[in-house]
Amino acid sequence: MTARPTVLISGAGVAGLTLAHWLHRGGHAVTVVEKSGGPRDGGYPVDLRGTAVEVARRTGILPRLREAHVDLRRATFLRTDGTEVASIPARAVAGGTGAGHLEVRRGDLTAALYAGVRDDVEFLFGDRADSLDDRAHGVDVTFRGGRRRTFDLVVGADGVHSATRGAVFGAEERFHHYLGHVFGIYTMPNTLGLSHELTMWNAPGRAAALYAAGAGDEALHAFLTFHRPTPPGAPPHREALAAVFADAGWEVPRMLDALRDAGDLFVDTAGQIRMPRWSRGRVALVGDAAYAPSFLTGQGTSLALTGAYTLARTLAAHRDPATAFVAYEGVTRPYVTANQALAGDGGATLFPTTAEALERRDTRLRSLATLPPPPARPAYSALALPD
Repeated sequence: MTARPTVLISGAGVAGLTLAHWLHRGGHAVTVVEKSGGPRDGGYPVDLRGTAVEVARRTGILPRLREAHVDLRRATFLRTDGTEVASIPARAVAGGTGAGHLEVRRGDLTAALYAGVRDDVEFLFGDRADSLDDRAHGVDVTFRGGRRRTFDLVVGADGVHSATRGAVFGAEERFHHYLGHVFGIYTMPNTLGLSHELTMWNAPGRAAALYAAGAGDEALHAFLTFHRPTPPGAPPHREALAAVFADAGWEVPRMLDALRDAGDLFVDTAGQIRMPRWSRGRVALVGDAAYAPSFLTGQGTSLALTGAYTLARTLAAHRDPATAFVAYEGVTRPYVTANQALAGDGGATLFPTTAEALERRDTRLRSLATLPPPPARPAYSALALPD
């Protein structure tokens, strides 16, 4: 009896869990290592559009995701003085609405994916791969916890700041393309009574938003972002956010009070990962580790799902990993390129950097209330999924 090929996946996020599901179905023996102490939960709402919804259906989680769908009803945009520019149905700005669009809390998505693989896949929580040695017989892996094992393949699904990518392909600076924004996301109490709605305050080069994915006592997702033409010299932090918004009006002072004590704060720069190749030897990358599109596109989760599915299916179709990796890139790269190109539109629409651009944006927003919903972008469904 032929032994099943062994695969180590680094990262138990959306890409890693989707890949684990489909590799197991394709006959691989899968191990997932995750630095967190258990399955990831929480997180802000994420979008699944077009092809990604079909991947969710094939994975068997679509009914659960439809039940968890976030019913965002309105988006309200405010001027610098806090007065209203426009309050419009969410469908007027979302794009790709209807059957081809889902919005769910990230924790609900990862919980659905984990439930489908937890009994079939080996999980190593609270650990990480510290070194990878790609040799003729396989990839020798040394884990931070001290154990050593050899796998036929290793896949990095460990995010924008991928340690796998750094170990095999080189420093992040070679592949990270800064897109001009610094942002922070965290949760805070819903003292405003917001329900199924987004409220965004804008000033030139700055934006603050509160997103109520539910109603009642459910925490709000707070979002702060500001334009910076050049990358910050050091990793951004909460003090940088507080300093930039210190003079802002509306509810921003209350947001800054919550920021000081936020235990779930995530601060980073908006950027894309662009690589000439997503594999080397027996090691490949998937999701944000290979081709993060940035939050400006709203397509990071969709790329993670579809890329992981495509990689697993090409590995099932080709005995030789090198051939499978070439097929994976050939199928997926045009889809990635099309979706990364959306970043410019996203930044200009939501976060204008000058007073003139902000006024043009506000004029467009005021007209949206009387226009039909925008059609889904072609990039959302630009990938023909392999069987």
